[in-house]
Amino acid sequence: MSVKEQYWRYSLVVIILGLGTIIFVKLLPFLGGLLGALTIYILVRKQMFSLTEKRHIRRGLAAAIVLCESILCFLIPMSLVVWLVVNKLQGINLDPGSIIEPAKHIAQLVEEKTGYDLLVTDNLVKLAAWIPKIGQLLMEWISGFAVNIFVLIFVLYFMLVGGRKMEAYLDDILPFNKAHTQEVLHEIKMIVQSNAIGIPLLALIQGFVALVGYWIFGVPSAVLFGLLTCFATIIPIVGTMLIWVPIVIYLALSGSWGNAIGLAIYASIVVSQSDNLIRFVLQKKMADTHPLITIFGVVIGLSLFGFMGVIFGPLMLAIFILCVNMFKREYLDRKRTAKNSSAHTESLDRQ
Repeated sequence: MSVKEQYWRYSLVVIILGLGTIIFVKLLPFLGGLLGALTIYILVRKQMFSLTEKRHIRRGLAAAIVLCESILCFLIPMSLVVWLVVNKLQGINLDPGSIIEPAKHIAQLVEEKTGYDLLVTDNLVKLAAWIPKIGQLLMEWISGFAVNIFVLIFVLYFMLVGGRKMEAYLDDILPFNKAHTQEVLHEIKMIVQSNAIGIPLLALIQGFVALVGYWIFGVPSAVLFGLLTCFATIIPIVGTMLIWVPIVIYLALSGSWGNAIGLAIYASIVVSQSDNLIRFVLQKKMADTHPLITIFGVVIGLSLFGFMGVIFGPLMLAIFILCVNMFKREYLDRKRTAKNSSAHTESLDRQ
């Protein structure tokens, strides 16, 4: 290869990396919508191919049909859940007394039990300054959610229209041979399906189980805490504890020791154990993913991708391990085998 050809090759690589970095940074606010579109595409791609290849429906019409189905089955239920949580939080923001009065009550209970006064001037000032920020953060989150939903719908439509051509193009640019490409794509499909179906199902089951306990033991605003428990399930192992442990403490400080002890036992045995059991059974059955990949993948993914990190965090970690295993098989094991074979040949020659 001539110097000029090397120059053009390396220049092209630098241009691709440079522009790709700039584009990625600018698209970060829309990353949730892009990853959401990819997730739904993987779930509905077979149906799209069935409509276009077996029923011979035009790609544009088939994409519109699948898109409408995705909106009805995925986006509308998710938006309703978000709306319920936002409605509850908005009520708190519009009526600060609904959070200040319970806070005063808790502070009085803490002072009675421990002698420490939480209602000092600094704490009151911080609490008063914190409450109005709920509305601002809420509006920012709602606007970001709405924009990402629009991006998801827009991108998903063109992904569905692209279909086979898009997948063939990705197959060509992946840095693997055919066998490894199929292995990587299979891993992506299994993990995305496992998390995209298993995690919402786990959240619904877990939230319902927790809600039953909240009703039994007289927890105020049981529905709100049940919804928060649904969202907390995305954090493995300790997720639901972030909700029910403070509730147990509140019940104990309120003097409801029977309800506090009962909820603590119920949550420790039923809620927490069912969380771990259902999570690992679902993912073992659907993708056979190691629990450590799920746990550390979610932790990494949440910090990188936000909510969609519960799907793409474990996927990223699984692909990393898969690539390490590919490198080991293709280079280290092959080199070791060749070396052993050469040593064996030399030994035979000596004999």
